Amino acid sequence: MAEVLVDFRSDTLTRPSPAMREAMATAEVGDDVFDEDPTLHELQAEVAARFGHEAALFAPSGTMANQIALQLAVPRGEELLCDAAAHVVTDEIGAAAALGGVSTRTWPSAAADLDPATVADMIRPDGFVAVPTRAVAVEQTHNRLGGAVIPLPTLQALRAVTTDAGVHLHCDGARIWHAHVADGVPLDVYGRLFDSLSVCLSKGLGAPVGSLIVGSAERIAAARKLRKRLGGGMRQAGILAAAGLYALRNNIPRLAEDHDRARRLAEAMAPAGVVDPARIRTNIVPLDLSGTSIDGPAFAAAAREQGILVSVLGRRLVRLVTHMDQTDEGIDHAVKVLPAVLG
Repeated sequence: MAEVLVDFRSDTLTRPSPAMREAMATAEVGDDVFDEDPTLHELQAEVAARFGHEAALFAPSGTMANQIALQLAVPRGEELLCDAAAHVVTDEIGAAAALGGVSTRTWPSAAADLDPATVADMIRPDGFVAVPTRAVAVEQTHNRLGGAVIPLPTLQALRAVTTDAGVHLHCDGARIWHAHVADGVPLDVYGRLFDSLSVCLSKGLGAPVGSLIVGSAERIAAARKLRKRLGGGMRQAGILAAAGLYALRNNIPRLAEDHDRARRLAEAMAPAGVVDPARIRTNIVPLDLSGTSIDGPAFAAAAREQGILVSVLGRRLVRLVTHMDQTDEGIDHAVKVLPAVLG
C-alpha cells in the first residue's frame, strides 16, 4: 500500500494539537463521580450556556449521550420517531432497543428536505391503540446524508408540531457546530428549539474524546444517574474536559476551511456524476457510484493505492470527510487522483 497522504474516513481521526495537549496537561482536576471536577464543571456550564439551556453533562461518547437522552424521554416499550438513516438507529448498534427498550419508527431519509407535516402525521397520541409516540429525533448535520443542514424554518415548524402533540424533541447535534458555521444560526437559537441535545467535541473540533447531553437542570440530574448505570461515571475527567474547552474556544470558526475543502472535492468529482456540489454544505462528501462501473470496495482499494483513505458505507456509496488534520497538499492530491480512480 502507498503511504497514506490524506485520510478522509472520518473527522474523528484528528489528534490533539500541541496547544490542546498543553491545556490537558495543566488542567485542574477532581473526581467527577463525586461531582468535584472543576474543569468539567466549567465545560458543562459553558456548553449549556452556548445552547441556552440550564445544564449539560459530559459523556464518553456521542452514542452514550444520545441513548441517555432518549431513555429519559421515551419510557420502555414506547416510541421514538426519526429518519431511516439516523445515527440513533443505524450506527448505535441497536442501543435504543437493547438498552432502553425503545420502539422506533422511521420516515424516509430526507435530511435537509425533512417535511414536518410527514412527522405530524406519524405521531401516535397517548391512549391510541398502538404504541404511543413519546419523542422525535433529528440529526444536525446529517452524517449519512452528506452533512446536510436542516434549515432553521423547518426545525421551527417541527418544534411547533412536537409542542402541539406534547412530544419530546431531541437533536443529535454531533456536528451542529458545522450547521452553525454553514448557516450562521446562533447555537442558542438551535438549542432552544430542542428539549435535549447531544453535541460532540471529537467530530471536527479536534478533541480526543467526549460529547455532552444538554437540557434542563432536572433532566441533566437524571442523566447523571443514568450515565453511571451505563458505566459512564468518570474520575479525573477534567483532563478530557480541558481538551473540549480548548476545542470550543479555538476550533469552531475554522470549520469553514473544512467546508471549503469539501466543496473542492465535490466539484472535482462532479463531472463523473457521483455528487452534486450544490448539496455539499459542510464537511461530508458522499459519492454515489451507482452510475459508474466501480463499486465502493473497489473504489476504496484503488484510492488506497494512491495514498487516500475513504469510508465505504454501502456497495455503491463512499464517504469523504474533511477535517483539521488534513493539508492543502493532501486535498490537491485527492482532487487530482480521485476522478481518475473512477476511470
